[in-house]
Amino acid sequence: MPTTYRSAASRVLAAAIFVISAVGLLALCIEDGVAGLLRYGWWVLLVVALAWALFWNPRIDVDASGVVLVNVFRTIRLPWPSIQDIDTKWSLTLKTAYGSFGAWAAPAPGRHGAERLTEQDLRHLPTSSADAGQGIRPGDSPTSPSGQAAGTIRETWEALRDAGHLDNPRLEFERAPVTWHVVTLLGLVGLAALSIAGLLL
Repeated sequence: MPTTYRSAASRVLAAAIFVISAVGLLALCIEDGVAGLLRYGWWVLLVVALAWALFWNPRIDVDASGVVLVNVFRTIRLPWPSIQDIDTKWSLTLKTAYGSFGAWAAPAPGRHGAERLTEQDLRHLPTSSADAGQGIRPGDSPTSPSGQAAGTIRETWEALRDAGHLDNPRLEFERAPVTWHVVTLLGLVGLAALSIAGLLL
């Protein structure tokens, strides 16, 4: 069954920025009218666009074909045969035959994350969660964004590996399929340009 992971904390932050920005635009309109919106409103819209790109849109999709990392500026599709290891030191990072790719939507918890790990948490983690010589990392905690996504990916990856499907992997592509978020990039550049132009009015 396809599964999608997003950082709840990031989306709450994005939602808060959206609300504050809407209030700011309304106040700007009331105080300075259309002229104020044309002069400063673009900056508010730029903040909204950045919040959407950084905190709302990123996600991880896991399905039968592999893992899709929707990051800030690009989407990376990683088929199961290409995945060689799953790391959670700084964020969920998939080490593949194409190189290493981090997931913006699944950061590892801070230093206090290890303190919240319980024996109950550790009991249900996949065997590959244990890092050689270091044990379980805080990023593998099932209560963290990185741990939740890594757990599901590891379970499927281990099942395919144990069944022998990854013994002689054949890759369909020479490089990882990557789609750049052109609309996002152009939108941010356009809003930045309009923001600067507005100050010159």
